[in-house]
Amino acid sequence: MRRVFVNEKWCLGCHLCEYYCAFAGTGEKDMARALKDIKIHPRINVEEKDGICFAVSCRHCKEPLCVKACITGALQKSDGVITIDSEKCVNCYTCILCCPYGAISPSDGGAVMKCELCVSTGTPACVAGCPNNAIVYEERA
Repeated sequence: MRRVFVNEKWCLGCHLCEYYCAFAGTGEKDMARALKDIKIHPRINVEEKDGICFAVSCRHCKEPLCVKACITGALQKSDGVITIDSEKCVNCYTCILCCPYGAISPSDGGAVMKCELCVSTGTPACVAGCPNNAIVYEERA
């Protein structure tokens, strides 16, 4: 299964992946209009520690603790992709506590949020928008 991988050696810490991710969820055609004067809520987050930048997003684990911990069944794994059914999510945040990567976060829209690999577009927006190719979408052993 293809997944998003980050090469921290190439990450510039520019946060463009966050903007492309937030933009992908708007359904708009113009990024400047869609994101102007709003606080973005991307499903990928750039972290920096000791001068090293890296992007944190869902790893779509083979044995996802978040799915096992979800008390309502809002988190499901289908074809290797973990998705959220926002209608079922009750914001208990158990999945947030269980994720070893910190890839799930609260949202303003009611349900938790996480990367769902932009399944409707084929290529994740963060990958397409990374200017340095630090984020890739590929299959690895």
